[in-house]
Amino acid sequence: MTILNVRSISNAIRPVGLAVAVVALVIPWIVDFPELSDVGSRMFGIFLMAIVLWVTEAIPLHATATLIVLLEILLISDQAFGEAIPDAPAFSTFFAAFAHPVIMLFLGGFFIAEGAAKFGFDRYLAKVMLRPFGSSTSRIMLGLMVITAGLSMFMSNTATTATLMAVIIPVIASLPPGDRLKTGLALSIPIAANIGGMGTPVGTPPNAIAVGSLADAGISVSFLEWMVVAVPIVLLLLFGAWWLLGRFYRSSSDRIEIAIEASFDRSLPAMVFYVTFAVTVILWLTEPIHGVSSSIVGFLPVVILLSTRVFTTRDLQSIQWNVLWLVAGGIALGIGVGTSGLDEWLVSQVNWEAIEPGMIIFVLALIAIALSTVISNSAATNLLMPIGLSLAISAGFGLSPVLVAFFIAIAASSAMALPVSTPPNAIAYSTGAVKTKDMSMVGLAVGAVSLVLFFVLAPPIWSLLGVT
Repeated sequence: MTILNVRSISNAIRPVGLAVAVVALVIPWIVDFPELSDVGSRMFGIFLMAIVLWVTEAIPLHATATLIVLLEILLISDQAFGEAIPDAPAFSTFFAAFAHPVIMLFLGGFFIAEGAAKFGFDRYLAKVMLRPFGSSTSRIMLGLMVITAGLSMFMSNTATTATLMAVIIPVIASLPPGDRLKTGLALSIPIAANIGGMGTPVGTPPNAIAVGSLADAGISVSFLEWMVVAVPIVLLLLFGAWWLLGRFYRSSSDRIEIAIEASFDRSLPAMVFYVTFAVTVILWLTEPIHGVSSSIVGFLPVVILLSTRVFTTRDLQSIQWNVLWLVAGGIALGIGVGTSGLDEWLVSQVNWEAIEPGMIIFVLALIAIALSTVISNSAATNLLMPIGLSLAISAGFGLSPVLVAFFIAIAASSAMALPVSTPPNAIAYSTGAVKTKDMSMVGLAVGAVSLVLFFVLAPPIWSLLGVT
């Protein structure tokens, strides 16, 4: 299926999706749900509407996020229409989602990513880091994947993929017709970007949503703690993916040459950016020592780069505000589900006690990876996180909230089987060197191995860190 066909199908289902979303929103006024309060019923309508809109993309994902906030204010806050709602949350609580600490954390990551692209630092790093790998086809692929994964931990994986894909497109074009390395190289970049994004809280939106949701539940997970758990598994997964690609997409040539045109920008604004970048990353990694929250540290590059005029108004406009608003909408959805009692009602609809705690997490992870295969992984995480954390926090289930949030986020990021699953996949598919069947085969294999590795290795590491 081509991207054009996918877009045609999406355009066809949008009017239907919009109509279904409206029906979903008004269902609570038509159907009586036993043991669910009026406020919970209203929130249930908003929740159902969000599911429909995020799945069908009848309106843009970030627009759905803003709609969620508005409806929560109008229907379940202290400013709701109609008679006053006892103990209703202040309307400012929902507006505050747009300035939630995790939004500041992610905003800092976006400033770093935008600065790296502005001064060509990403291409220069790729040039320097690729040198030790020589010209062997196998080593070149490994080098590209290591560099992509490393950059994706601190930069947008979409921007990283676009940068590295621009580097290898001329190489792909120079290979002989029918050389399977064309497909292997084109797949290696998005696969590595998706894997690398799992490594840090700013690597991908699902991670940020998980950290923010845990913070709202009173559980703090530092930047370094996340990395200590995720990075070793990310490295194992990365080398496994490299081995898989090398096995199935062998080249007819033993050596290739990759020339990256990039230089080290020594201008004063660039130097300010380099220092800011280094200080920010160091402070993120040393959070347990100095005790300053990673969210506060994330705001540091925002202030410095704007105050020193390293970032102009045009640079500020190029930040991915749509992603930030999508994350904020998910945070607001979680607040609404929790304060309305909808989370407890949803949890009570399933006999979870008949399921082993480990299986509960596994089921949530499978749902997350299935949803994220066909819709935005941010949207999938936003929908599942409130329910998962409610299950974990409820007495009697014996679930760790950290593990639940972590696995939902990781599972959502492990969905990489289709061109529409992630932006990096779509970029790779657009080169014409990748067929859907190749992406599906590799994506499903890497996603499955990812879940297994994280399920086996992550729990004991979290336990050693003493984070529950």
